Amino acid sequence: MSFVRSYTKPKVFGITVLAALVLGALAGYVAQSTDQAWLITALGTIGDAFTSLLQLTVIPLVFTAIVVGITSLRRLGTSRAARLGGKTLLWFAITSLIAVLIGLAIALVFKPGAGVQVEPSQAAVEKLAARDQGSWSTLLETLIPSNLFSAFTEGEVLQVVFISVLVGFAAYALGEKAAPFVSLTRSAFDLIQKIVGWIVLLAPIGVFGLIGTAFATYGNSFVGPLFSLIASVYGGSLLVLFVVYPLLLRFVGRVSPVTFFGKAWTAIQFAFVSRSSGATLPLSRQAAANLGVDADYASFAVPLGTTTKMDGCAAVYPAIATVFIANLFGVQLGLWQYVAIVAVAVFGALATAGTTGWFTMLTLTLGAVNMPPEVIATGVAVVYAIDPILDMVRTATNVTGQITVPVLVARTEGLLDDEVLNAPAEPSLRTAPSTPVPA
Repeated sequence: MSFVRSYTKPKVFGITVLAALVLGALAGYVAQSTDQAWLITALGTIGDAFTSLLQLTVIPLVFTAIVVGITSLRRLGTSRAARLGGKTLLWFAITSLIAVLIGLAIALVFKPGAGVQVEPSQAAVEKLAARDQGSWSTLLETLIPSNLFSAFTEGEVLQVVFISVLVGFAAYALGEKAAPFVSLTRSAFDLIQKIVGWIVLLAPIGVFGLIGTAFATYGNSFVGPLFSLIASVYGGSLLVLFVVYPLLLRFVGRVSPVTFFGKAWTAIQFAFVSRSSGATLPLSRQAAANLGVDADYASFAVPLGTTTKMDGCAAVYPAIATVFIANLFGVQLGLWQYVAIVAVAVFGALATAGTTGWFTMLTLTLGAVNMPPEVIATGVAVVYAIDPILDMVRTATNVTGQITVPVLVARTEGLLDDEVLNAPAEPSLRTAPSTPVPA
């Protein structure tokens, strides 16, 4: 049991995944250079098994996450927080829009994943060949299913997203009448999350097989695409963190970026190291209060942001990772697919409030551009190999946004105390919370 507890700690698990990445690359290189067919077969079998397990969760995860997320928005409808909540959510959407556009711009300019084309399964090839979303009419034809159940049985992820949104809003509108269905769906979502958690524990093994197969097939040329993804995600996140937020703070919040980062830096730094917005929440809330945000509003807005405001995980990263996976599999994205990426980034985190994470958002985004489940599962498994590296800057960006938006709204609502803002940071801000938990 002590081994299991140690293994599941974020730092230990992250190191294990990275170690599997290195060992898999070495095994693949040895298999290619020595022409060891048995090793290539073994690596492929391991990678395929892990991909199949992930693929098993794609459809139910998308459906339950969206339905549960939309119905959970009912809790935001209290009269006390209605106006502040609406303005807060509006700024969440605005900053997410900016973040996803930056992510797309970087992905289109630097083309992460280009240069190596991974061969998807034959079933995925056939589905990709049959899908053309270059016009509004074809998008609608692909989006709206002719049969409710075929969308699920045939793995039509985009159609499942459409059905999920309809069902979610119908349940929201029915209120208490839909409570049993919502409760059942929430239980199903929890079950799927638990299964995903078990599958994720196998990630080091899956990464070993997938990366090993990639290196055995494509050799050292696979290193470049992986590094291009890392560089793109860090570039996009740092632009949002150190350019977008400071500009908004200066011109909307009338707050010096130097003052902001001086008081929020401990929270941002802890987020980078812990890779958990939830574990950073006490520091984030204290940072907002030290920046002069009304304590009651900070206690509402920062926790809300922890579940719905993720510019790193839900905007910059899914945009870049989706383009990366498309490039990796040789998929040409059309105009409406880029529109879908933006829409998921702006509304997806809100629509999956309380359930949002990078895995859910990337799955939703890949589904929105109508990737087959086989490609989604394989693509997610590949990027999981370097996820610990990416998650650090994603989480730091998330937390910075979760502090920035309350400052902006507090300024526009007269809830920002300039005396507190300009005072030295309180010592309590320097006290880190206890054991971090995964994001």
